[in-house]
Amino acid sequence: MAGVLFLAHRVPFPPDRGDRIRSHHLLKALARSGPVHVGCFASEDGTGEEALAAVAASACVVARSKPLALAGVEAVLAGKPVSLTAFHSRRLAAWVRETIARERIEAIVVFSGQMGQYVPGDFAGPVVIDLCDVDSAKFESYAAAGERVWLNAREGRLLAGEEERLGQRADATILISEAEAALYRSRLSAPDKVRVEVIGNGIDAAFFDPSAVSPHPDLAGAAGAHFVFTGQMDYRPNEQAALWVIEALLPHLRARVPEATFHVVGRNPTPRLMAHDGAPGVRVWGAVPDVRPFIVAADAVLAPLLIARGVQNKVLEAMAMARPVVLTPEAATGIAAVDGEHWLVCPPDPAAMADRIAGLIAAPETAARIGSAARRFVLDHHGWEAMLAPLAGLLGKGREGRRDAA
Repeated sequence: MAGVLFLAHRVPFPPDRGDRIRSHHLLKALARSGPVHVGCFASEDGTGEEALAAVAASACVVARSKPLALAGVEAVLAGKPVSLTAFHSRRLAAWVRETIARERIEAIVVFSGQMGQYVPGDFAGPVVIDLCDVDSAKFESYAAAGERVWLNAREGRLLAGEEERLGQRADATILISEAEAALYRSRLSAPDKVRVEVIGNGIDAAFFDPSAVSPHPDLAGAAGAHFVFTGQMDYRPNEQAALWVIEALLPHLRARVPEATFHVVGRNPTPRLMAHDGAPGVRVWGAVPDVRPFIVAADAVLAPLLIARGVQNKVLEAMAMARPVVLTPEAATGIAAVDGEHWLVCPPDPAAMADRIAGLIAAPETAARIGSAARRFVLDHHGWEAMLAPLAGLLGKGREGRRDAA
């Protein structure tokens, strides 16, 4: 039976962080249609390989042992983005060639732009690349904010070229939202040569069900209002957002809601974040077995991201848990919810956001209404099966037909 080659930059198990959630459901959708051969890099925490073996027809999992400094030197010498040299493996490249030669590989699906380098130039079958979002724009945002300006500007520039190369190589290039797709198209020198499709993020609403878990006792049993932020906390946009809450928003919020406590929940909090743990109104939890008890116990979930690409899983998860979410416009991108009905959108103005949150706490019936509407919205619009339904069509047509359809 013909199979699909699936390339991902991280083992897609367990689905407990943004990129793994999407790649996990993408893999499962592919596996429902036939054998899938998976090439990927090991996760930093070393988990997921046993679960992967139960789904994949075959797999090659490569440890990322290359130091970032070495990847940087290689990138400069080769004129490539660091993102590519950091994820380059001769072993994985050889496995890809051998698997295509050995198995009846009818299509290649690539998750994340770093992995497009493994697609052989002479592969004749359909190639679908899920960029998710426009990584090059993220690095440009870092540079514009004054962070490692030369390095981030270089990475953004070179990644933009790679993103266009991949788009021209692929039969379809997937972005996570209409906004990301429009941004991607706007950066292409030859947009007519790239077929762009949008497949949004879904949510497992049966798992993220407020009736399925009990509130965390440290939140449910404590006085005051509790606000939760979840995510991988060594990821720069998450760290930046949490620090903004602690350093900018919380003083205003505690002036209005004196016993307010902000909970940072997620693995690998940075030293700068950990330095705030135990300060008045701040708890930094680090990795936890399950984020749901924290979410369901929260008076509101905060997502004040200042730099955001694509659709935020943390937002969909909180909405599915029927919690009111207070977020910035950046974090709202790609989700067609309505301000005041399904969530509260507020620009990153500490005083204004504190006022809006305080108003929510003072009106529990409004908070409950928004939370209920948020869950209904997710159930209606963000199921994974519905989200990934177009994938079969992208893989089921010949290259010429897809180009003509574009």
